[in-house]
Amino acid sequence: MVPLVRRVILSYGWERRLIAFGAGALGVLALQPFGFIPAFVVPMTVAVWLLDGCSGKRAEAGPRALAGDLMQAAEAGWWLGFGYFVAGLWWLGAAFLVDAAAFAWAMPLAIVGLPAFLALFTAFGFAVARLLWSSGGARVLALAAGLGLSEWLRGHVLTGFPWNAFGMALGGTPLLAQSAALFGLYGLTAVAVALFASPALLADRWAGRDGAPGLTLALIGWIALVGFGQFRLMNAHVQFAPGVRLRIMQPNTPEGDSFEPQNGKKILSGYLALSDRATSPKRQGLADVTDLIWPESPFPFILSRDPPALDQIAHALAPGAFLITGAARVETGAPGRRQRRYFNSIQVVGDGARVLDTYDKVHLVPFGEYLPFEFFLKRLGLRRFVQIPGGFTAGRRRTLLSVPGLPPVLPLICYEAIFPIEHAYHGAAGVRPGLLLNVTNDGWFGQTIGPYQHFAQARLRAIEEGLPLVRAANSGISAIVDPYGRTLTQLPLGVADVLDGRLPQRIKTPFFAKHPILTPILVWLAFIAGSVLLKRRR
Repeated sequence: MVPLVRRVILSYGWERRLIAFGAGALGVLALQPFGFIPAFVVPMTVAVWLLDGCSGKRAEAGPRALAGDLMQAAEAGWWLGFGYFVAGLWWLGAAFLVDAAAFAWAMPLAIVGLPAFLALFTAFGFAVARLLWSSGGARVLALAAGLGLSEWLRGHVLTGFPWNAFGMALGGTPLLAQSAALFGLYGLTAVAVALFASPALLADRWAGRDGAPGLTLALIGWIALVGFGQFRLMNAHVQFAPGVRLRIMQPNTPEGDSFEPQNGKKILSGYLALSDRATSPKRQGLADVTDLIWPESPFPFILSRDPPALDQIAHALAPGAFLITGAARVETGAPGRRQRRYFNSIQVVGDGARVLDTYDKVHLVPFGEYLPFEFFLKRLGLRRFVQIPGGFTAGRRRTLLSVPGLPPVLPLICYEAIFPIEHAYHGAAGVRPGLLLNVTNDGWFGQTIGPYQHFAQARLRAIEEGLPLVRAANSGISAIVDPYGRTLTQLPLGVADVLDGRLPQRIKTPFFAKHPILTPILVWLAFIAGSVLLKRRR
């Protein structure tokens, strides 16, 4: 082990860059669908040794030497992050092949350009850690503080993109993810960095340092993490909403030329036929379903402006039943403004073929649903994947969705589900939601690892909020998840089928849901305080 550690610490040039890149890429094996959690030890322990190699090793002293160390640390962090994001986000390239004639040329922007940008945050985290660096176990806390801050920034800067935050190494497994009920994804990220980096202290004897105290604390941390998860799951008692019978329809509709307005009637008829499929001898099609749920934007037309389609849906539903579906929505603007604005929405269709309630997506996908800096980027030949005139417009505010017979619904469209819920989603009466509803279309990404990662992140929201998750995905993974993040039933990726199930009831509001902003800040401050205090003691 000592020669390996020495080689990492003393590496330079392309050898150092390749070590960082490879370590980052191996860390993706800890995420879904692989779930090999020990793999995350590799990037975090290598991160410690890389930072050891750029910490006070220069002959000169002072600001110039510190600046050089910070640049060296940032470079190592960038390469590690680049490897992690390339290995974890390569599947984004599949979306560019749906309409290859128009988008294939831009595929490198997704599989290389986006990881290169996201790696800047990892570079910043390494630089912050270097500022706090010291010998002994304190440097593990410094790394957790630096990467904890940089991952929080990645989730917020330029609307944020916290996909595969480092905390998902723990967040993909319900037992280890239960601590998200205490401090959420970003707190879990700082904890994950510290725990997975702690094996680096095993090599401290080579450097004449005593790593025993840090390793002891890490062992206590692992015991606490597992113990809390086991205790919480052993005492998990979930009840179900009486009289609610859900059916999720997963159509597995392919993207491309077949999804065109002229095929709208055929597509709708196919959805209704699939939705009416009985899943057991006791089921009689849609006759005993109270709530039918369809995925994100399943129609190549504006549902609310198509009375025949609404009539067809209402006729298929049982009396008193409701369809909750993704749908594009359009508003006619006032004179002098853009005449039409389109929204990516969830709509509730009920008796009388009426749209009873609507939620408009607030957090739109850059380049997918709108083009940032459109005036400049269009001149470079870039355009949106979704060809809505002018792109989608973001909803005005986050609101709860009202469905008769269901508790208040907190809607999450597509990748809104990857963001920890940091805002007040309660209605005017201060009503707490009763379930999370995630409708999405991951069909753009085919049979890749992306949909598995998406589902794992949506499932973590259930733990953070103490709410059940009902998920309808075009190509999968559709599922019903209880408030502890346990999957009760699900449909696999890439199949057309229906899923029946009961609705779990919410549980007591977790600590994180009560303090969604304060909690990760407290965790980060604890790590930075620990690293500073231990550094001064030495």
